[in-house]
Amino acid sequence: MRSGAFFLIALAVGALIFGCARAINNDYVFFAGYTVLQFIVLATAWNILGGYTGYVNFGSAAFFALGAYSSVFFHKLYPMPIPVLIVFAAVISGLVGLGMGYLTLRLRGAFFAIATLALAVVLQTLIVNWNYVGGSRGAYVIRPSTVAFLGNYIQYLFLIMLVLAVVALTIARTIEHSSLGYGFATIRDDELAAEASGVPTLKLKLIATTLSGALMGMAGAPFPYYIGYLQPSSAFGLEYAVNSIAMPIIGGTASWAGPLIGAILLGTLQQYVTVTISSSVNVLIVGVLLVAFVVVAPNGIMGLFQSIARRLRHDRKPA
Repeated sequence: MRSGAFFLIALAVGALIFGCARAINNDYVFFAGYTVLQFIVLATAWNILGGYTGYVNFGSAAFFALGAYSSVFFHKLYPMPIPVLIVFAAVISGLVGLGMGYLTLRLRGAFFAIATLALAVVLQTLIVNWNYVGGSRGAYVIRPSTVAFLGNYIQYLFLIMLVLAVVALTIARTIEHSSLGYGFATIRDDELAAEASGVPTLKLKLIATTLSGALMGMAGAPFPYYIGYLQPSSAFGLEYAVNSIAMPIIGGTASWAGPLIGAILLGTLQQYVTVTISSSVNVLIVGVLLVAFVVVAPNGIMGLFQSIARRLRHDRKPA
């Protein structure tokens, strides 16, 4: 299936989901659905660098927050429609991802992961001391209660994030079935051998950090309008860094579908627990599921299904 056809099918499925959510006529469905879709974009973005290329990024929250504060900055400078803010956030976050990659991609393994974590700390320190975007006290973003044609504004945000999720999944699937994806795989499997074979590893890794950062920034751009009040502790929240790593690992990092499955499973479970018990249990759920999947299915849900399918095919072969 070509990328264009995949995009149209995914968009049609998204329209069906949106129609079903509107039929339910419950605002909480849109609030919870927005969060799950947001994590689909974040998990897919992380997987481009962490799954396809094999470079673990602990700075997801930094790029998410960068997208959110880009919206605050331009909203105060000159109010713009959210789709325009998303484009600006993608460009800014992508450029920061490119710069981060240029400075850190010569490091490998744990050293690269620590460097990305340091980036998050540096960005948070800058935001806390930048009064124009609210600093440590935070910033209010007054959103309209309704929007033309759709009515409820939260439904508008849900629809925007739904489109972003489709775009992110289409990009990931396109990469997976392209020469770019094969180049990423050679880096993940054996970077030294790839370099010896003439693969431009640094160029490919810079492309991965740029794409990953841009998609994370896109996920964060509508966030101030979703919550109405943005502060560093919420934008740089631990749940964004943890979930963006855990969801692809649980779903499976070798395929575009892995982050989708992991985000839907983990995100839905977290929303249910938030309503029934407490949101403070969410990180505990992530930890328990990660340990369980590392023991039972180290390649994630997709890897587990593939191993079962291979076993069934082997059993069906005549002796």
